[in-house]
Amino acid sequence: MRIKICGLSRDADIDYVNEAKPDYAGFVFAESRRKVSPPLAQYLRFRLANDIIPVGVFVNAPIAFIVNLYNNGIISIAQLHGDEDDSYILALKKACGSKPVPVIKTINFTAGEYIKYIHEPANPDFILLDSGAGSGKTFDWNKIKQYKIDKPWFLAGGINTKNLKMAMEQSPYAIDVSSGAETDGIKNREKILQLVNMCRQ
Repeated sequence: MRIKICGLSRDADIDYVNEAKPDYAGFVFAESRRKVSPPLAQYLRFRLANDIIPVGVFVNAPIAFIVNLYNNGIISIAQLHGDEDDSYILALKKACGSKPVPVIKTINFTAGEYIKYIHEPANPDFILLDSGAGSGKTFDWNKIKQYKIDKPWFLAGGINTKNLKMAMEQSPYAIDVSSGAETDGIKNREKILQLVNMCRQ
């Protein structure tokens, strides 16, 4: 099972994920207590182990801002949490040139809401099902099984060591954890190691 640890903002956070080896590491560029500036993200990214994929998290960001981060190797995937529609995703990919940025489109999960992202030509490469960007709350995962999701999908929202096994039973492409890897709002080494080890098992 793949796992992403999101919201990295300190040297220690990078040390923890380099030790734990999740598949993805997330840098938040949207308004959040975990927000990082491009210079800080660049510094942290180049301390990140080469086998961990850096993901940038955005909310209605200017396309040029994302493209600059991508072209400079600071991020390898763009995760979109705002109102970005299919035309935005198409424009973003075209702006990257011959190697379009892979896109994760976040959906605040309600019955059938994700369907509009499945069949359009500019559709995202991945879908992330959440209860609302940065909410840290779970939703009714049992409802996911009512729908056929034709794309690799991430599951996020309130996942921690206590409910990770249940999250994995939903058979997502990957698990996305942020607050569940923290203690008092700070990334916790032991929690990160435990989360990654549980996914690997």
